[in-house]
Amino acid sequence: MDQELVVRVQQGDQAAFETLIVADYPRLFRVANGILGDRHLAEDATQQAFLDIWRDIRRLKDPAKFEGWSYRLLVHVCYAEVKRKPDSLLGSRVVTVDELRTADAFSVIDDREQLDRGFRQLSMDHRVVLVLHYLLGMTPEQVAEVLGISRWTVYSRLDRAVKAMRTALEADARPNPTGQVPQEPVR
Repeated sequence: MDQELVVRVQQGDQAAFETLIVADYPRLFRVANGILGDRHLAEDATQQAFLDIWRDIRRLKDPAKFEGWSYRLLVHVCYAEVKRKPDSLLGSRVVTVDELRTADAFSVIDDREQLDRGFRQLSMDHRVVLVLHYLLGMTPEQVAEVLGISRWTVYSRLDRAVKAMRTALEADARPNPTGQVPQEPVR
């Protein structure tokens, strides 16, 4: 992010803030959508994060740390969204036209749905570290800085999240002896 732009926003420049929103919306929305798994909730969370950024940006001491700081605000908003609407995270994902055009479209969709079901079973703490680490490519140290936790906590959450995903995927792959469709966990 352009540090001069951040400084101008800190000084109350609304035009600079609008430029910042246009530049940063895709980045923050991608993370919110990854964490929440719901496009509408992600849009709400991203908008709320920008309101929080506008309100709190003067507290940011180092404009060079804007990206990590904005992720931290967004993650807090995502946690609040889950507390506000926990049932909405059990919704299903919409399949895109590009997925249907692949050579083995049904296999791709089935794999994606299986991953989505496993991901929905994770705690928010686990979702957040997976998204920041695997979707954004942050190192555990960077994730720790964004979340304000120790890197050892990040390593632990990553390990547990991967194990939980693996367990969920293996359980999903096993045939159900009763012939009944497995139910989503109640939150």
